[in-house]
Amino acid sequence: QVQLVESGGGLVQPGGSLRLSCAASARTFSSYTTGWFRQAPGKEREFVAAIGWEGGSTYYADFVKGRFTISRDNAKITVYLQMNSLTPEDTAVYYCAADLFGNRPMQHSAYDYWGQGTQVTVSS
Repeated sequence: QVQLVESGGGLVQPGGSLRLSCAASARTFSSYTTGWFRQAPGKEREFVAAIGWEGGSTYYADFVKGRFTISRDNAKITVYLQMNSLTPEDTAVYYCAADLFGNRPMQHSAYDYWGQGTQVTVSS
């Protein structure tokens, strides 16, 4: 019912910034909790950030340490992840996901819809 498309990934040097976008296919997306997850080779998929419906609540992984900001623009049915002060450890495929109920925003198993991912590479 909801199709998600990530964009904005690419190659950036350490200390640089990227803004990822997650565009949804339906206006009902504004009522979904949306999360960002990432997965690096050989590692488990891990939670990065999430935002509740209408942007009422936000959640962040500890490793973000104030570097990342999640936001949403319901008029554009899009969720953003602003990433600053990037390090090589941030290199991964980043996925956005949507959950209708939003009761477990930091758990990937709670999400129903997933995008295909966008590659973020932090390197000199």
